[in-house]
Amino acid sequence: MRRTFIVTDSTADIPKELADELHIRIVPLTVMFGETAYLDGVEMTAGRFYPELVRSKKLPTTSQPSPAEFRHAYETILEAYPDAQIVSIHLSSGVSGTYQSAVIGRSMLDHEQPVAVYDSKSASYGYGYLVVHAARMAAAGREAAEIIHSLEELGRQRQLYFLVDTLEYLQKGGRIGKAAAAIGTLLNIKPILSIDQDGIIYPVEKARGHKKAMNRIVEMLEQKVKGQKIHVVLGHTADLSTVESLTDMLRSRFDVADVLYTEIGAVIGTHVGPGTIAVFVWPAGDEG
Repeated sequence: MRRTFIVTDSTADIPKELADELHIRIVPLTVMFGETAYLDGVEMTAGRFYPELVRSKKLPTTSQPSPAEFRHAYETILEAYPDAQIVSIHLSSGVSGTYQSAVIGRSMLDHEQPVAVYDSKSASYGYGYLVVHAARMAAAGREAAEIIHSLEELGRQRQLYFLVDTLEYLQKGGRIGKAAAAIGTLLNIKPILSIDQDGIIYPVEKARGHKKAMNRIVEMLEQKVKGQKIHVVLGHTADLSTVESLTDMLRSRFDVADVLYTEIGAVIGTHVGPGTIAVFVWPAGDEG
């Protein structure tokens, strides 16, 4: 019987079939268009979300799960498996209150339970990869403490970049001003974003045009992982064709162990908009 179970939230952007295969429990965030609320990844898939986003005159809002929802997720597992350990891995506390909500949910349990809540200090598959890694370790019978130690090591090795196709949603979300957005759009500016070791999103640089931006991402990756065999995950906004040329570029310049594609879900997509591409890379070494 498995003793360790993995819980996460919907912003990990893990493909459903993979989450199901590894028995990962996902607690969804909420996306609201006006007064109508949808559970991210359940009632609002990426395929449905981006057309709705483009049609909407007002930017949707997002909210984290309540502590009670996390408590319920933990209790459901512990009622079925009283001796279970739980590792609960979540979106960076630097960009969301989801992690803190999970911590409060753990404190609401009736008595002391072996639930470890882990701040991924990342977003999208930047930590979805960690969740999948944790689930595979759990399936192999590893203890929670060993899993968390492995996550710390793996997290330090990740490289990730988001290439934003349009400035409209960064402007609507208040991350850049209207004037900057207008000038950037006129000049065909494509921002490249990343997440630092504290889990904070920051602009890496800007490039004029999509192709130049992709080339710049590849150049930056070469500085980080040149000569290493790597795992690659490419995120897209429900349009796989947008990442095909980048896949070819990466395969031609790196020793790529494997490539996984995932959709950037509604919560992350609200802030970056359609056409965004995400690149997640880890060395393909001994991963526990």
